[in-house]
Amino acid sequence: MIRLARLDDGAPAIFATLQGEGPQTGRPSTFVRLSGCNLHCVWCDTPHTWYFEGTRFEHRSARRFQRETEVLALEVADVAERVRALSPRALVLTGGEPMAQQRALEELLHLLGPDFTVDVETNGTLAPKEPLTARIDTFVVSPKLANSGMAESLRIKPAALQTLAATGRAWFKWVVDSEVAVDEVKALVERLGLPDDRQILMPEGTTSAQLRERSPAVARWCLERGWRFSDRLHVHLYGGGRGV
Repeated sequence: MIRLARLDDGAPAIFATLQGEGPQTGRPSTFVRLSGCNLHCVWCDTPHTWYFEGTRFEHRSARRFQRETEVLALEVADVAERVRALSPRALVLTGGEPMAQQRALEELLHLLGPDFTVDVETNGTLAPKEPLTARIDTFVVSPKLANSGMAESLRIKPAALQTLAATGRAWFKWVVDSEVAVDEVKALVERLGLPDDRQILMPEGTTSAQLRERSPAVARWCLERGWRFSDRLHVHLYGGGRGV
């Protein structure tokens, strides 16, 4: 079984769209959004995957979600069939935190076979294991900074990040909202020995107006440090939300 998030209409969160972030921005992709996360960022744009009633976590949203209505468990073969029914053959496994369901993902990718390229979007706290690691083309790793509202001991796991870096297939995408956050990124990259040419800065924001306001500063910081810039294309095109 795979635990999936739901779309607004209650359907499983398996959908085709343009990748909105990271090194594959603009690529037609089939997304599978898993439910459940081991972190709890205050600015998370998918709180319906973890911000449930009865949990002790905090989020900027005033709304908590009901676990029983937001989480959908499907057989792996059912998920594979739904993925094959969509046209993009670039598959993005996202969440929540996909690495919390590695065995189910191994089975899914085995059923899908070699026709799909596979990206995993992960927070970098859980190291991937074989044979799953060999099947992933790109790890888009988004370690969390102090602006997420969590202690560093929860959000930064050096061994997992170094394991991901050692694959040679990982990009590190950091959500920044200030130059203080950028300095934090620089310190972590240096301390953990992460590849300098695989760093991406992305402005924090959930609306097109917020992103446009914050992007010039982030672009300047990228130029100063030689890192890549990522926008949030899906927010500009569709306004964010589920299934985009």
